Amino acid sequence: MSGRDRIEIGGVARAHGIVGEVVIITHDPDSKVLSDAEAVWLRDVRYGIAKARHTQRGWLILLEGITTRNQAEALRGQQVEVDRELLDLKPGEYLLADLIGCSVVLADGRPWGTVAEIELGYQDRLVIHDNGVERLLPILPQCVVSVDVAGGKIVVDPPEGIPEMPLAPREPRDRG
Repeated sequence: MSGRDRIEIGGVARAHGIVGEVVIITHDPDSKVLSDAEAVWLRDVRYGIAKARHTQRGWLILLEGITTRNQAEALRGQQVEVDRELLDLKPGEYLLADLIGCSVVLADGRPWGTVAEIELGYQDRLVIHDNGVERLLPILPQCVVSVDVAGGKIVVDPPEGIPEMPLAPREPRDRG
């Protein structure tokens, strides 16, 4: 499990105006997390939020300490994170990032690997590593039977024919 205190919610799209505002596009267009946030994190730097308003094209945010268009333009493309506690997850809800590191078992209890990463795309998938093979399992209710983030366990019922690809051997790191 990730255990991260901050969660990425989007990115800085561009500068707006001449006083240092930025446009932040959130991964979830319906998210209102920035309306309650007192600060955001960009590259591990905390910026207080002086002003925030939602528009059809994203969030217009005035960050404390950013007072010119040039300063705002320098933030373009940076990931935006907020403190995890702002996300107001309900019991039983979790983030996909929380699944990384969870053990994966089949419905009959047999081990099936560990979630190494989440592959986002048209169809989000769990990337599962198990004894030198990699499996890509679609994140669908019929495939992911149950998730216990606190217990670090995911029960799955994969469809027949899930391909198994050999994991590429890792290059030894130069410790010199």
